[in-house]
Amino acid sequence: MSDALDPEIVGLVYGIRLADSAEYRYVGMTESTAVRRFARHRANARAGRRTPFYDWLRKYDGGAVVDELELVRTTRQDLGLAEMRWIADLRGAGHRLLNLTDGGLGPSGVVWSDEQREAARVRSTGRKGVSRPGALNPFYGARHTAEQRARWSRDRAGTNAGEANPNYGKFGPEHPSYGHTMSEEARLALSEARKGAGNPNFGKSASAETRAKMSAARRGRPMPSSRRSAHTRYHTNKGAWSSRCEFCDSIIERQFALLVLQGDEKA
Repeated sequence: MSDALDPEIVGLVYGIRLADSAEYRYVGMTESTAVRRFARHRANARAGRRTPFYDWLRKYDGGAVVDELELVRTTRQDLGLAEMRWIADLRGAGHRLLNLTDGGLGPSGVVWSDEQREAARVRSTGRKGVSRPGALNPFYGARHTAEQRARWSRDRAGTNAGEANPNYGKFGPEHPSYGHTMSEEARLALSEARKGAGNPNFGKSASAETRAKMSAARRGRPMPSSRRSAHTRYHTNKGAWSSRCEFCDSIIERQFALLVLQGDEKA
C-alpha cells in the first residue's frame, strides 16, 4: 500500500475490518492515504473519542486492518458519492457498519432533534478542549505532500472571497470584530513571533515587476522617508507642534517653528 497518493487521484474510499474477517465495520473516504487516515482513527480512539466505531476500534485495535476499496480520479463530489455507494452496498450485503451517517461530503444521515442539540450544548458548556501539543499530536513531525497542498489550494480557491465570505459587506457594529482590541500581552507575543525568521517576508525581496507596480501606485503621493523628515515637513516647515512627535520637544525646533510663523505673519 503506497505512502502517498498519485497526484491525479482526488481521494479514495477505504474500509476497516478485522484481519481474520471479511466483514467491514467502517467505511470512510480520505484525500490522503488509507494508512494515514487509519493512523488518525487509531489516535482518536486512544484519545478517548466516543462513537460506536471508536469504541469498537479501542477493543480490537491490534487486530484491525484497513483496505483501499476505490480510487477516485475525478472530483471531490464523486469521492463523496463513491463513499455513499459503498456504505449502501455493504449494508445491503449484511455488513454491520458502525458509521453514524450514510456518507458523502455533507452532513447527511443523522439529523439531531432539538432535544439532542440542547443536551449536547449542556454537556459541552465549560468543557476544556483536548490539546495534544508536540510529540503527543498524531501528526507531529509529519508534513503534507506538495501534491496534497496543491489539491487543497485548488479545491478551496475562492471559497471565502467576495460575497462567499460570511462577513462580506459587514461594517461597524455589524462586523464580529467591531470594538475588539488586543491586550498588550497579545501584541507583544505577536510582535515577537513575527520578528526575524518568523516574519513571512524574512529573507525575501520583491521582484522588479512588483517594485515597478508599487512605484506606479505611489507616484505623486508624499511619503516621507523617515520620521525625522516627516517631522520637518509637517511640523517644522508649517510651524506646528505635536506632543506625540519625538522631535518636537527640542527647544531649537520650537524656536525655528516660531520664526516660521513670524515670517508668515510679516508676509
